[in-house]
Amino acid sequence: MTSIDEIILRSINPFGNIRSVNFWHKQQPEPTVDSIHQEAITKIETTLDQVVQDHNTRTIILDGDAGCGKTYLLGRLKKKFNHKAFFVYIPPFTETDRIWRHILRYTVDSLVQVPEGQKDSQLLLWVENVLTSIKERSVKDRIFKDDVLDLLRNERGKFINKLRDIYKKAGISIYNADVFFGVLHDLTDTELYPLACEWLRGDDLSEDSLKTLGIKKSIDTEESARENLRNFSRIAGDTQPIVLCFDQLESIALLPDGRQNLQALFNVNTIISEQNSNLLIIISIGTNTWEQNKSRIDQSHKDRIDERIYLKSISLTQAESLLSSRLYSLHLQAHSQPSSPIYPLTRQYLEEEFPGGKTKPREIIIFGKDVIQQYKEWLVGGSKGEFKPDLSVKKDDPSELLAAFKLKWLNEFNKVQHQITKIRHFSAPDLIKMLQDVLETLHVEGVKYPLFTGTKYASYSLEYKLSDKSRPLGVVWTEDGNMTTFFHVMEACKKAAKEDSTLTLYLIRAEVLGNTKNKGYQSYTKFFTGSPHRHITPHINSVHYLVTYHNLVKDAREGDLVIGSKTFDFKSLQELIRESNILEGCSLLQDLGIFKKIEPVIITPPLELTECKDFLFNLVTTHHFLGRQTLIDNAISNFPTVNEDQINVLIKQLCEENKIQILDPKAKPESQLICLVPHK
Repeated sequence: MTSIDEIILRSINPFGNIRSVNFWHKQQPEPTVDSIHQEAITKIETTLDQVVQDHNTRTIILDGDAGCGKTYLLGRLKKKFNHKAFFVYIPPFTETDRIWRHILRYTVDSLVQVPEGQKDSQLLLWVENVLTSIKERSVKDRIFKDDVLDLLRNERGKFINKLRDIYKKAGISIYNADVFFGVLHDLTDTELYPLACEWLRGDDLSEDSLKTLGIKKSIDTEESARENLRNFSRIAGDTQPIVLCFDQLESIALLPDGRQNLQALFNVNTIISEQNSNLLIIISIGTNTWEQNKSRIDQSHKDRIDERIYLKSISLTQAESLLSSRLYSLHLQAHSQPSSPIYPLTRQYLEEEFPGGKTKPREIIIFGKDVIQQYKEWLVGGSKGEFKPDLSVKKDDPSELLAAFKLKWLNEFNKVQHQITKIRHFSAPDLIKMLQDVLETLHVEGVKYPLFTGTKYASYSLEYKLSDKSRPLGVVWTEDGNMTTFFHVMEACKKAAKEDSTLTLYLIRAEVLGNTKNKGYQSYTKFFTGSPHRHITPHINSVHYLVTYHNLVKDAREGDLVIGSKTFDFKSLQELIRESNILEGCSLLQDLGIFKKIEPVIITPPLELTECKDFLFNLVTTHHFLGRQTLIDNAISNFPTVNEDQINVLIKQLCEENKIQILDPKAKPESQLICLVPHK
């Protein structure tokens, strides 16, 4: 059996994971300290129970300082109350004139997720909930005698007619009832389910897909998005409520003066409150942002806020519980349990670091991380004298920060790869906005958004230059399946080129281009065949780059981006992106001329070995000391196609390059300790 000190020395720092994300995204499981923010959870549960009882929509402002755990709390709420409510996570909207389509898209994206312990998605459970409630109401009100659940086994037309009659007799108006009820029926067909979900979320479907669903058009306006969203509450007024969680508001669309357009969000909140039932809206916002902007929000909209819940700092006793929850797995491996559940930390360290007796969850995690790092160094140094952490002067070693950033990037990139399997997961405006953020971060000249004017497809486009003296380059990105939409985008391209004869246009599109019978395809071949205009077929890997950066940008703007032990703001993140050159591997940026073209673009085994070698070095750099087996296990976890023998070769290469060293090379491999070669 091994001592706790040996385990700490060889292990990954248990306080390394600080980031919380969209609660439907897969993330590293973290222990929960129930006492932290329990008062806030109790208040929210009380409000949720009120919605369950009377079905009246309510709004909660959830605010707190950066690092207090707002996003993490939303995840706790979903986990704790998903059995009695459907949970929706809505990221920041980037276009005010598409806000309803944004909300609808991410509402459906959340509803198609499968809750823990369930076999079916929230959406299918919601449909079942609706039909069950109709059955109960119909028996009570004698609207009709059939078993409503049997309707699903009937033909689509009969299902639509029955539900339409039910709600008409109940005095409930359903927007585009035949279409909406038809899509509900399609959700129960395993072959039609994916297509029905795409229509509900507002994807601009191809003519063939619409024909398959028996629908004439997609949800393509703000009004239709708002009304379809409203249908969810109209037909399910006495079922389980839906909880809409708005998060990371620092990244929402801006006003001309550069401030966040919170008024647009609260306009929406008021409309939802007035026209929809059975919803709980939680708006998660930083305290500073709320205090600075609340006076600019119309009082009539503020009156729609039912409760404001402030996340307070935590006590040192709660901080101890948080520390012990992270250290528990290490303690469990020791042959004898340490005297304190927070060993090697002590209550005295906490009191000295936080003399006011209060702190935030993030601060205590960073504190734990730094102490563990210093404790490792003390152990390797021979455990001389009494260990005493000294965090008064925190040095930000540039090479260590860069290594920590590359590890964070890889971790986030791997998550994005698992989450995003189709480029059409995002709307064209979202894709263009992510591309714009990247171009501006890389100091690309002349970035202008939008390029198109006088068309509803303006948000599909942007302009940039490769130098201040070069000709303007335009980008239009469309993945819409509808060929009529594609035709109108092609017409917008021709108009833009006619207005500026020096303009070169790039069409980014992975979806099909149609055939010779489509006007859009005909227009495309005339305009994009030959020089100078080009068609770029993006690889999904490029979108992973854009999304990874976009996620880090949102964290930075919220004050939630922690790299190493340092919190990075948006400007600092931009500098780190440029310094790391991490975006050079994005094939789309290569195609746009931002970086030199690298062949092959798709990852090959040799390149993966190179990336794995960098990972090994970065992991040792950030943790200072690691057990050889711990290093190998983490490499395999991040690079599943690389085997243990290959990793051992990479470790040997790093030793020969004098970058890392094995402190006890004669020990058995599983007992060896690896560290950086000391700087001379």
